[in-house]
Amino acid sequence: MSEELSFDSAVNIAEGIRKKKYSSVEVATHFLNRINSLNSQTNSFTTITDELALETARNLDALTAEGKSMGPLHGVPVGIKDLGDAVKGIRSTFGSVPMKDFIAPETACYVQKLVDAGAIIVGKTNSPEFGHKGITDNYVSGATSTPFDLSRNAGGSSGGSAAAVAAGLVPIAQGSDGGGSVRIPAAWCGVYAIKPSFGRIAEIARPNAFALSSPFVGIGPISRTVDDSALMLSVMSGSNPRDPFSLPDSPIDLSVVPDIDLRGLRIAYTPDMGGFPVDKEVAEVVKRSLDHFTRAGAIVEEVKIKLPVSPLELSHLWVRLMALLYRDGFTGFKEIGYDLLGEHQSSLTPIFMKSLLAVNDQSALNSREDQRIRTKVYDAINDAFAGFDFLLSPTLAISPVKNLPNGETKVPTHINGVEIEPAIGWCLTFLINFTGHPAASVPCGFTESHLPVGLQIIGKRHADDKVLALSKAFEKISPWAQSYPRNS
Repeated sequence: MSEELSFDSAVNIAEGIRKKKYSSVEVATHFLNRINSLNSQTNSFTTITDELALETARNLDALTAEGKSMGPLHGVPVGIKDLGDAVKGIRSTFGSVPMKDFIAPETACYVQKLVDAGAIIVGKTNSPEFGHKGITDNYVSGATSTPFDLSRNAGGSSGGSAAAVAAGLVPIAQGSDGGGSVRIPAAWCGVYAIKPSFGRIAEIARPNAFALSSPFVGIGPISRTVDDSALMLSVMSGSNPRDPFSLPDSPIDLSVVPDIDLRGLRIAYTPDMGGFPVDKEVAEVVKRSLDHFTRAGAIVEEVKIKLPVSPLELSHLWVRLMALLYRDGFTGFKEIGYDLLGEHQSSLTPIFMKSLLAVNDQSALNSREDQRIRTKVYDAINDAFAGFDFLLSPTLAISPVKNLPNGETKVPTHINGVEIEPAIGWCLTFLINFTGHPAASVPCGFTESHLPVGLQIIGKRHADDKVLALSKAFEKISPWAQSYPRNS
């Protein structure tokens, strides 16, 4: 099949199958061959599901022969993150040595929605251990690389998904986002990703149904085009009575991204999200990208985010909240025979283990104070929208870092001489997980070393459709579709 299929959109692939330009088996075979021959370059996939994919494709072709369709993703290959994004009967390692042979007993509800819409699961994509940091590297599968420089990291925690999409191994992939985990790797891999409003995509968290609200952890699509993410988002969205936070079904068809008139549109821009140090070259690339909006007639004004405490303190707060979330989740693993904080302590990543132990003495009063600080962040972000339709910022403060062997990839401890928290302090994304606003990362340019840079587009509460619309407007005036390295 044509090599151009590798970088075609999910929308076009689905249409080609509907019009019988090619079959689901042909499409699945093409992408599986590409994964099996090229995955070693980026290390995007931890598990490749050849048999499942081809069996699904054959069943889809049988439906096509009867004049039937599973749905809008009929025959489209998709990568699924190797975290809690379970596929029944398939290995889910969580990027963790104790879990490396864990077989998922059921399929996550949002993954099932992709399958029910006709998507073909071709494998699980790499993630750091339990998604605890913004780079993808672990002791099970190693580091994942951005296709733009194979010596550098793809970002995380949905790094395998973003790298797979950028490398043309799949047209779309699923990720999750608790601090920027779809937006971070999207920025470093030059692809598009959106973290929808909290509750837009239902999740069934057990044994604690309320665990994913502190910070807000959600599911999001990753793709090379805005339309593909919109289609994926529309498929995965919807209420679920087992998720106490799921939003009512949207009356808006999110798969149809409307045009937005940029003339007179008021856009707020923060170069540092309230004081985060940002690498000068990254800052300049992002600032130049704003000219696209002003030339199209939008009004872009710089605003100051008034944070209640320093970015470093907020980074520590995020680490604490996530550590408590993990400790709670590990209770569930212990119930099924995986005592991660007991016999498996020594197998966990040291920095991850350190954060888990650091909250041993966290009192209820301490947690209440953390939520009060989070409330002030929520107010600060909402205040920044006063008189504006959108809020923009750099997605990240730095360009992709060099990979190191043996799961030891690191980020700087300082940017522009300012101390940061290495796990998350270089990500201008995690504050939006404190607030629940919809936010996307769009590719907005390159550094002098041709490393991709992301622009974060933040929308008002529940305005997912507006974020998609502004993203698509930017895609039209600053297209990125031809920027991907074409590996043969």
